[in-house]
Amino acid sequence: MLVLDEEQTRAALPWPELIEAIARMFQSECVMPVRHHHEMEVPDDEESATLLLMPAWVPGRYAGVKTVSVFPGNVRRGLPAIFGTYLLSSGATGEMLAAIDGGELTARRTAAASALAARHLARVDAEELLVCGTGRLSLNLMFAHGTTRPIKRYRVWGRNGQAAEKIAAEARALGLNAEAVANAEAAARTADIISCATLSSAPLISGEWLKPGAHLDLVGAFKPSMRESDDEAIRRASVYVDTRAGAIAEAGDIVQPLKSGVLKEGDIRAELSELVSGAHGGRSHDAEITLFKSVGAALEDLAGAILAYETVTGQK
Repeated sequence: MLVLDEEQTRAALPWPELIEAIARMFQSECVMPVRHHHEMEVPDDEESATLLLMPAWVPGRYAGVKTVSVFPGNVRRGLPAIFGTYLLSSGATGEMLAAIDGGELTARRTAAASALAARHLARVDAEELLVCGTGRLSLNLMFAHGTTRPIKRYRVWGRNGQAAEKIAAEARALGLNAEAVANAEAAARTADIISCATLSSAPLISGEWLKPGAHLDLVGAFKPSMRESDDEAIRRASVYVDTRAGAIAEAGDIVQPLKSGVLKEGDIRAELSELVSGAHGGRSHDAEITLFKSVGAALEDLAGAILAYETVTGQK
């Protein structure tokens, strides 16, 4: 059985290939049951942890399951909030093929899905990206969005200014024109793309701040109680999701406006599979404000796991 650690997983998932692999998987016959979502109490922590189990398979080809634990309290321990492992097996025999670092796979496929959505929803001339959040996803989102749009200026905001500067410094060391910012509103008002990847329970981005043509990419807030955007953002934007089933059940940025009546299910323009297939054309004009909410889909993990396995082994 192939075993890929974090560094090997990263090397096996280059951005252009990963984005295309996810696009193909959204058009495939992939079977994706609703993921298992379990809350776990953590003694001495104010916030509970979450255990996620995400299965998916392409009949006769590949099958896989990802186990992920999310411990928000790890921020205080100097540890990543997310740990996970992906187990890939044959869809024809059940033979175990690979164990892949789940944290790196999750970070890269999540950013790649956002970039895939932005390819259909962000302006083609988008040059300025604001990333809200200073976790593992921040750098990944910068590079993924930079793969599909001509980003020239990267800005990072976080509640912890030192953490934001650290991410910006890492980005500069890797060749990006990046800077940390202290004022989220000022940065959001000039950004072409705003990408939020936080565990926030209260809105970070106000719809009032979004300029004409802006694209708001909401990656964090994966529970109904969490939220990164306010009602005004929902009102002003054309709303898209990665999967309708996942978003209306789990994403606070969608669940809460649905509950209050600010948003109706019919107001969701399309899910990612419809954008990729061309069933929906995506952005309709340059001044349109677009919003994409992702909660993560198991088929994205399967696409990444297959790409990593086939890249390393040379098998197709």
